[in-house]
Amino acid sequence: MIPWTEILQRLALAAIFGGIIGLERERKDWAAGLRTHMMVAVGAALTMIVSAYGFADVLSTSNVVLDPSRVAAQVISGIGFIGAGTILFLKEGVIRGLTTAAGLWTVAAIGLATGGGLYAAAFIATAIAIVILWLLQPIEKKFLSRFEQKSIRIITQERSKSLEVVDKLFQNTALNIMSCNIEQADSLFYIIIRFKSMDKALVGKLIADIQTDEGVKQVIWNN
Repeated sequence: MIPWTEILQRLALAAIFGGIIGLERERKDWAAGLRTHMMVAVGAALTMIVSAYGFADVLSTSNVVLDPSRVAAQVISGIGFIGAGTILFLKEGVIRGLTTAAGLWTVAAIGLATGGGLYAAAFIATAIAIVILWLLQPIEKKFLSRFEQKSIRIITQERSKSLEVVDKLFQNTALNIMSCNIEQADSLFYIIIRFKSMDKALVGKLIADIQTDEGVKQVIWNN
């Protein structure tokens, strides 16, 4: 068995590494923040220590053969339960929390590495994770913003008016319509039109034209 000072060092480093990644999530006010990431890392490190050294007395017995890695392996599969809890399905086509779930999975692996004494690997993985989560985000937003779908949500009070508006939009050949959905909530009808691309001047004219219709309650442009 390793000395208690080494155990303390490994668990403390795991908490620090997990805390660094947790801080990045905490500043965005996610459910899995600083304390969650630290607990996952420390728990994974302790599991690794138990897996590597906790069965030394049993293995010293004759005719006993065990695979110590099996305990640590369960962390990777078990962390999925926590990760699933951070994933939110907001609406059709919009899911949030996948990055946080992936971060928890990575923190668990970092904890295992720290618990196994692979300090360099744990440190490098922490640094890479911070670069991915923090430094690459502005680049990702700038690059992917060109591919975001534009949409217009139109609220009407009658189904017939909804169909009339949709028919009018599809007759406009200048619009590059990608999809169209009509949903009903209480007495209102919601038309969601998604476009691949759209000229802002055309959008302004289109919204102004739709808003003049008395049957249209509200028009929302999501750019």
